[in-house]
Amino acid sequence: MARHHLRRKGLEDLIEVASAGTHGYHTGEPPDPRAVAAALRRGIDIAAQRARRVTPEDFDAFDLVLAMDQQNLANLERICPPQHREKLDLVMRYARSFDIDEVPDPYFGGEAGFDRVIEMVEDAIEGLLEELHRP
Repeated sequence: MARHHLRRKGLEDLIEVASAGTHGYHTGEPPDPRAVAAALRRGIDIAAQRARRVTPEDFDAFDLVLAMDQQNLANLERICPPQHREKLDLVMRYARSFDIDEVPDPYFGGEAGFDRVIEMVEDAIEGLLEELHRP
């Protein structure tokens, strides 16, 4: 989703984006088909993505490491070197239209749950890009 918005704004060559989880049990797998369908309904193709686990190198490579919820943030805090802790945050901190801290897990919520999560994350990504663009 972030890549889509970076492309739309002509920033894809300036900002590198990666997605990773704090657990490795889905490593190499594609997104849930419901997530793919929900993203496609918004014009975003995520079908080629594959799950990977956060690595220690990610904390060196990226300026910001965002978590979807408090549990994943806590997992990141446990593995993050102390000198990079300031890079950790929740993605919904950047949301403009949602006043919540966490992105809910849509797995048991049917298609509507995935649509809602896509809407929330898209709002947060747009807010993040606005914040990064401020002088």
